[in-house]
Amino acid sequence: MRLIRYMTVLLAGTLLLACNSSTAPGGAPPPSGEGRCVGYNPLRNPYFGDLHVHTRYSLDANTQGTIVGPHEAYRFALGERLGIQPYDENGAPLRTTQLARPLDFAAVTDHAELFGETEICTNPDYLGYYAPECVLYRSFPEQSFIIFNLAAVGLPELPQFPVPPDVPLISDLPIVGANGSIPRLPYCGLGGQLCLDAAMTPWQDIQLAAAIYDDTSADCRFTTFIGYEWTGAPMANNLHRNVIFRSDVVPRIPPAYQEYPRPELLWQALDEQCAQVEGCDYLTIPHNSNLSGGLMFEPRDRFGNDYTREFAQARQANEPLAEIYQHKGQSECLGTIGAGANDELCGFELLPYRNFIGSQVSPAASGAPLERDFLRNALAQGLRLERELGANPFKYGFVASSDTHLGTPGLTAEVAYPGHGGAGGGARDEVPPGLPDLIENSPGGLAVLWAEENTREALFDAMRRREAYATSGQRPVVRFFGGWELPADLCGRGDFVETGYALGVPMGGDLPPATAARPRFAVSALRDPGAPGDPAEPLQRIQIVKGWVDDSGTHERVYEVAGDPANGAGVDLATCQTHGPGFASLCAVWEDPDFDPAQSAFWYARVIDNPSCRWATRQCVAAGIDCSDAEAVPEEWADCCDARYPKTVQERAWTSPIWYAPR
Repeated sequence: MRLIRYMTVLLAGTLLLACNSSTAPGGAPPPSGEGRCVGYNPLRNPYFGDLHVHTRYSLDANTQGTIVGPHEAYRFALGERLGIQPYDENGAPLRTTQLARPLDFAAVTDHAELFGETEICTNPDYLGYYAPECVLYRSFPEQSFIIFNLAAVGLPELPQFPVPPDVPLISDLPIVGANGSIPRLPYCGLGGQLCLDAAMTPWQDIQLAAAIYDDTSADCRFTTFIGYEWTGAPMANNLHRNVIFRSDVVPRIPPAYQEYPRPELLWQALDEQCAQVEGCDYLTIPHNSNLSGGLMFEPRDRFGNDYTREFAQARQANEPLAEIYQHKGQSECLGTIGAGANDELCGFELLPYRNFIGSQVSPAASGAPLERDFLRNALAQGLRLERELGANPFKYGFVASSDTHLGTPGLTAEVAYPGHGGAGGGARDEVPPGLPDLIENSPGGLAVLWAEENTREALFDAMRRREAYATSGQRPVVRFFGGWELPADLCGRGDFVETGYALGVPMGGDLPPATAARPRFAVSALRDPGAPGDPAEPLQRIQIVKGWVDDSGTHERVYEVAGDPANGAGVDLATCQTHGPGFASLCAVWEDPDFDPAQSAFWYARVIDNPSCRWATRQCVAAGIDCSDAEAVPEEWADCCDARYPKTVQERAWTSPIWYAPR
């Protein structure tokens, strides 16, 4: 598979040239109030969802045989069984899947860059359907996946040149080549206008599906967000952002990488287009910094200039959250330098390469991952930049999502994982023999938002203030507060949440000026009870991860604060049966023993489950693969015996950090 993709890259190389809200983070909830929903809670509820979902409108999903659209995706999120590729000659799916538990919210985030291109090549009503590029698309979908993506999102920003004042802009977007934009494919016509017009069809259907399945009744059963993915990947280095809108007031055409090939150009375009209509508000969520080849947290703008205070403030305002985990690996920590080298939990779902060349060609062709591409390091660099600039560009809260390309939001269970497609394994024409995905990939995670009720407005406000946490797919309930006066006995009291808000700030917040020698942090976790078809293990421990900066540089440390990392829990790899003790709940009030009021710092909690079988191990055991006799293992199951990848996994949750800065 990777050899075919490598040859395709070589072929492509020879053929191709070429509105914001300001809700204060960490704000306490109102003491009382009434909302729209029956379940309104002024002390906030946890809502579980998926903010990264692709359907047939994304080229990489479409070329892999996905015919599921946004409407079916939302029905799946609500609990409906769904047929997925491959399909037989009568169009019946050869596989089906279903969530054990519905989601509370979701957003379809198809790639905007090839909306129109995909629509034209798959709809014979367009004249461009018969263009050579579209014939290639339909005849050789796997190769087209590489070629189209390279042309649309794999090229770097072009040198800029001024647009003469007498040259009109097309559809309010720059002409091809202006302002650093990326040329569109030839069949898109002058200025890419044909593809921009065709993009209206998927974009309007995405909006329609979000409107239909957003529960605006008092039940507030399910919330949808209108969104899309801005998919820049210059030279295969990932800069992707999911764009999430607060309401149904959105731009006429979503700003895409071809016209706006840097994040700051994306924010500028969104600001300008949202300013034209009342009620348009957005935020962006970067993901897979682990595959960005050093670019995601580069402290320079598109002209190579160091960040200014204004630029740092703009980045923090536009993207308060980052995706710490999804099916293409975790972006928390690499663990190769400093204190991180002692953190064995950084090995969780760690991809062995630094950009998409690793998955499409080979890991060796990509190079090893880079420490600076991981969020823990970025948070520390943000503290350093804040000392210099007075603003922190990398002040991120954490969410996770699936990045499914099957139209299956929330499909994150290790049991019966069918793969998620995209840059991973595909199943366009047949159920793949052996494992259904690349061995290094995984089912991905969920975003959890603490909000008063399950509405777009309340959930969006939670994202803005970063009162959010990420899970690796399970559903533990986690609270995290920080403050100067939190009682040491808070875990034994019945007013944990009320006191946390009254005397501290929740996850995502900023500690107020010091009123004590050291801050205290209160963290509680309830285990995921699981469900039929979606088992969950007991909790093992809670850690608090600290990062800080001083005159000598950045530092980090991991503290054990609750539970037992040596509890003896384990897994029988022959059967995937688990054993050993664990906890149904854990709680701790922890005081930072190393606090220095002169040092900027952040803290986040990491909640760890007992170990269980990884998805690939489950499927290898079910297939009866015996790695003790390597010669007897079929080639398609060889990954079962790859010692570079763990057989077990410890599911986890990451809270958004709490920050401190000296006055």
